[in-house]
Amino acid sequence: MKKKIIAIVKYSKFLYLIYYYVFSFILLVLRLFVKTDDKLILFNSFGGKKYDDSPKELYEAILKDKRFVGFKYVWAFHEPEKFKIKGADVVKTDTLKYFIIALKARCWITNSGIERGLKFKGKNTLYFNTWHGTPIKRMGTDVSETNKSFGTRGGAEIDVMCSQGDFETDVFSRVFNIPKNRFLCCGLPRNDKLVHFTEDEKEAIKKRLGIPKEKIVILYAPTFREYERDGSKNCVMAPPMVFSKWKKVLGEEYCLLFRAHYEVAKVMDISEDGFVFNMSNYPVMDDLMIVSDVLISDYSSVFFDFSVMDKPMLHFTYDYGKYSKNRGMYFDIREQLDGGSDEDTVIDILRNKKMDITKTIAFRNKYVNYYGNATKMAIDYIIRKIGD
Repeated sequence: MKKKIIAIVKYSKFLYLIYYYVFSFILLVLRLFVKTDDKLILFNSFGGKKYDDSPKELYEAILKDKRFVGFKYVWAFHEPEKFKIKGADVVKTDTLKYFIIALKARCWITNSGIERGLKFKGKNTLYFNTWHGTPIKRMGTDVSETNKSFGTRGGAEIDVMCSQGDFETDVFSRVFNIPKNRFLCCGLPRNDKLVHFTEDEKEAIKKRLGIPKEKIVILYAPTFREYERDGSKNCVMAPPMVFSKWKKVLGEEYCLLFRAHYEVAKVMDISEDGFVFNMSNYPVMDDLMIVSDVLISDYSSVFFDFSVMDKPMLHFTYDYGKYSKNRGMYFDIREQLDGGSDEDTVIDILRNKKMDITKTIAFRNKYVNYYGNATKMAIDYIIRKIGD
């Protein structure tokens, strides 16, 4: 029932405006009576869905950093009963306790948002947003009014946002109304390990996942289509490929890791058969990128992350016209990388090993200017701002 109510509010402009103004006002009044706790840091990832991504990397590094001795940590989740985080308390999002903790916290660390579609940042809160990827698809104020993706009013009061490239900074500064001097040009903390992993670590992950050591590993990681929803407003998506065809042609040399976007992972029925491995619910995306030899995606920011490893990347843009019309994009990925609009073309590239690593390097050089040391740079920044 709660999910249905949230969906109704999200996708009704009238109801969202009521929600935004009424509850933002209540929280701003409440803020007058809440004192900042200078030793409290609030974390979430993807709004409260997960314990992962850059906030997780920062949290685990902060726990080991002596400069943060005496600090208290809270992680916010939609379903806190499913999480037990060493060294931290957990709180349920969208509760009075959650909003009070958010108002008290000296620092927010997130990769998406803390304010739950509202506007109420604490009086002395440092809002540190790592974000979660460089955009191919249009974001923020660039998204068409007819698009059904969720937007918020008033703009986020972000104090600093991580950036992994000048292109990303230019886009996000404009569409999220964040001055360029608030961007920390360091890369994404979650991607540091993509630069520094060892072959032994790679083989250990392969063994843990049950991936045959001798196989060439394809990672297929498409984004979701927010304009395709069921009656309950859930995003839906069917696999755009015939797995039996891929297995017949590539199965002797390759295996395929299928990684659905979390928005559609629950509704995709993927069967494993020794060639296809369903990794949609595997919690660590970096592990999948590390063990993979080639990436296939469409309009996902995973291209930018994967590019720092100098491995080949292919686009599979079977619905480019429809996606471009419904969502809009900043550039045509088909002009940047090899690939195809049909699965036979992509299969042929893989079968004949026509994968061009130089296009990955050119893509990285163009879009990813900062990477490899983001965790340290982010933590140094945070402690400078909130430390004694």
